[in-house]
Amino acid sequence: MNAEVIESSTFQARATVVFTCLLAALAGLMFGLDIGVISGATQFIQAEFRVDDRTIEWIVSAMMLGAAAGALGAGWLSATLGRKRSLILGGVLFVLGSVLSGYAWSPETLIAARVVLGLAIGVATFAAPLYLAEVAPERIRGAMISTYQLMITVGILVAFLSDTMLSYSGAWRWMLGIIAIPGTLFLLGVLLLPDSPRWLFMRGRREEAMRILHRLRGDVNVAEREAAEIEEQLKTPQRGWHLFLENRNFRRSVGLGVLLQLMQQFTGMNVVMYYAPRIFQEMGYDTHGQMWFTALVGLTNVLATFIAIALIDKWGRKPILYTGFAVMATGLGVVGTMMHGNLAGHGEQIFTVVMLLVFIVGFAMSAGPLVWTLCSEIQPLKGRDFGIGCSTFTNWVANMIVGATFLSLLNGIGNSATFWLYASLNLIFIALTFWLVPETKGVSLEHIERNLMHGKRLRDIGE
Repeated sequence: MNAEVIESSTFQARATVVFTCLLAALAGLMFGLDIGVISGATQFIQAEFRVDDRTIEWIVSAMMLGAAAGALGAGWLSATLGRKRSLILGGVLFVLGSVLSGYAWSPETLIAARVVLGLAIGVATFAAPLYLAEVAPERIRGAMISTYQLMITVGILVAFLSDTMLSYSGAWRWMLGIIAIPGTLFLLGVLLLPDSPRWLFMRGRREEAMRILHRLRGDVNVAEREAAEIEEQLKTPQRGWHLFLENRNFRRSVGLGVLLQLMQQFTGMNVVMYYAPRIFQEMGYDTHGQMWFTALVGLTNVLATFIAIALIDKWGRKPILYTGFAVMATGLGVVGTMMHGNLAGHGEQIFTVVMLLVFIVGFAMSAGPLVWTLCSEIQPLKGRDFGIGCSTFTNWVANMIVGATFLSLLNGIGNSATFWLYASLNLIFIALTFWLVPETKGVSLEHIERNLMHGKRLRDIGE
């Protein structure tokens, strides 16, 4: 009977953990929806408001501006309010921003609504992975965090498909407003989540933390061991800013994290995510063709993410990055060359689309998920929150720059030169990966930190 009770308790704990983590991972779905939804709406917004490409760039990039601001304050919010309440705040802002986007009566209102959405995403993209890492048991932690990354790509795909369906009527307000529905469901679901046990320990609420740990683990002994580990780890306080000022080696790891995020954003991936219909328009496709090919971009992004999940702990980080940057450079280089020839025939158009999808595969299997992994692995424990905060902020600022300049580049230097520019950057990133990026496969975080603090070259801290 006791064995049956224990087995039942363990099963309930597993079910609770999986439900809790999947619900938190839906923050990634919201992130993906917000990235994808604007792509199909821009041409209809431009027609209704009669605005130029520069205004469209601001409408697109306003979300990243808000996200950068949200990411700056997310660390303080998650520490003060807790991970759960931060997710609730993110959900509220997401719903408000979505509804305001759908009802926007001017370009300025739409830009403001996109900033609110960005604030939501900035908070959620910090709090959700942190919450998942603290709630999921060690044996499924990697899978749950990978699920979060996967949900981002699923959200982009769902947004692209929704935009495609609504494009037949040109209902851009519905495109932007309809994501308030999954946002509301996410908000209601988060209200059911428990607080993070680690955060409760940080706030001195040990009894409450232990109750939640027992419920999540289903085994008193396992919960007690984990509680002891958490309390031991909390004896090492975060002192990121002071460490950054005092320690040259920590500044090196922060600088590498910033560089990795710049590399990820300047591959050109989010150019395609935000402006895919415009790119397909430049290839000669009509509105419906543009939207369906954009949906195909989203599907390719989802499927190729599984390549990274399968290979990351087999090939290692650097071989996958080399492969990904080479594939992306080739894909964009060929797209630029084909568009230089005006794509007169249908076969040439299809080939160009295929090469753009090859570029998507290169990103989704490499720089997309791996940069986030590396940024978390290279920071020492005492400065990890600060280091990851700096790299996340950089991601959003670079994201905003990419979103705010693409149409200007197209209009200024032309289609071909724009794609050749991004192809060239990917070739440069191969060299930067060789010279600066360490191989961290199968290496403990403690070993990486020890090598970093002993002054080893960045590329060697995983050896």
